[in-house]
Amino acid sequence: MTIYVDADACPVVRIVEKTAKDNKTAVCLLCDTNHVLQSDYSEIRIIGAGADAVDFALINLCKAGDIVVTQDYGVAAMALSKGAYGIHQSGKWYTNDNIDQLLMERHIAKEARRAKAKNHLSGPSKRTKEDDRHFEESFRKLITYASERADLKK
Repeated sequence: MTIYVDADACPVVRIVEKTAKDNKTAVCLLCDTNHVLQSDYSEIRIIGAGADAVDFALINLCKAGDIVVTQDYGVAAMALSKGAYGIHQSGKWYTNDNIDQLLMERHIAKEARRAKAKNHLSGPSKRTKEDDRHFEESFRKLITYASERADLKK
């Protein structure tokens, strides 16, 4: 199992690395040429800048049983289709049961933004220590779940 992180502007990279290290799990951070990442634990892959270049590189690398950390619902949907597990930086797991609704909500929000120039949807609130604690707790549970499922398949 490898953990792949859509690391462009990802606020939980250090939590992912710490948790993965505790679980002796490999991590691959993917970012474009506009971001600079350094790590003494993770493999870093710098992907050429371009629309969705990092997203497609991540999906090409991941396989069934891997974990994908992303805030992009489209990336999560593609990862799920390959049998990988997905988690949002909020700690919410992406599943086959919730991904369609999340994609629909994204579509509706995009249409609302297009419909009216004055329709301003507020962005996310500032990240808190509680957000980080919740992500780490959920992420640890996902690693355990994915590991147990892998053991059952052996």
